[in-house]
Amino acid sequence: MSKDVPVVATVEELRAYVRARRSLGERIGLVPTMGALHAGHLSLVEAARREAERVVVTIFVNPKQFGPSEDFARYPRTLAADLGSLAGVAADLAFAPSVEEIYPPGFATTVTQQGPATAGLDDRFRPSHFDGVATVVTKLLNQAQADVAVFGEKDYQQLLVIRRLARDLDIGTKIVGAPTLREADGLAMSSRNVYLSQDERARAPQLHVALSEAARRILAGDDIGKVMDEGRAALAAAGFDVDYFEARHAETLAPIARREEGPMRLLAAARLGATRLIDNMAA
Repeated sequence: MSKDVPVVATVEELRAYVRARRSLGERIGLVPTMGALHAGHLSLVEAARREAERVVVTIFVNPKQFGPSEDFARYPRTLAADLGSLAGVAADLAFAPSVEEIYPPGFATTVTQQGPATAGLDDRFRPSHFDGVATVVTKLLNQAQADVAVFGEKDYQQLLVIRRLARDLDIGTKIVGAPTLREADGLAMSSRNVYLSQDERARAPQLHVALSEAARRILAGDDIGKVMDEGRAALAAAGFDVDYFEARHAETLAPIARREEGPMRLLAAARLGATRLIDNMAA
């Protein structure tokens, strides 16, 4: 029988736990989440377990990464169910702070980036998003002082933002990217998938299909610009409102027109109704 996962709500308690485990020579893995956990999140816990003896999972819906017209108020908050899921993968500790614990009265500091945070992808449609991500992740890495932190590749631009901030700010935590977990029909797992209507859910895998087809054609030598234009058009014909469907350099997110320019990542964001889906794929 799986044991209940202890929960702490303050930075002091989190640091006390980390100090105690470190005194025993154990490495600490960190998995930052906003809760509403699904199998994709649990795969991050398992990836962290391969890197460390103890795994801490943070559950915090970060208000600073939501724009004024986004879904902060209705973002699913399912702490009891999340703790049950974490018990099933033997997470060692959950850190579930309040907004006031993370951003106490008078909080006045923001971490702002250039580089991958200003690549003209998600930042073009969510201008303050990566400032909010960079700020909260910097705080969580500092609070936990973990040996390794695991983030999903589904949020690929975010992963590069976090890797860059860790390098630039001399944060000692190793940042690990874990592969995207998918439903049987290819849809990338996401907490926001619950917002899809039955019809939208049936169409949603077309985002993965479009990326897969684009990757296949590019690897076969087709013109990258033409392939991406046609993929964009196919998604629009399937009822998606496309924010972007782009071929970018996998390490810098700079636009890329020829395979010889470096490793490539295809990235997409599109809306079905009120739900915004993102996905990406190596090519």
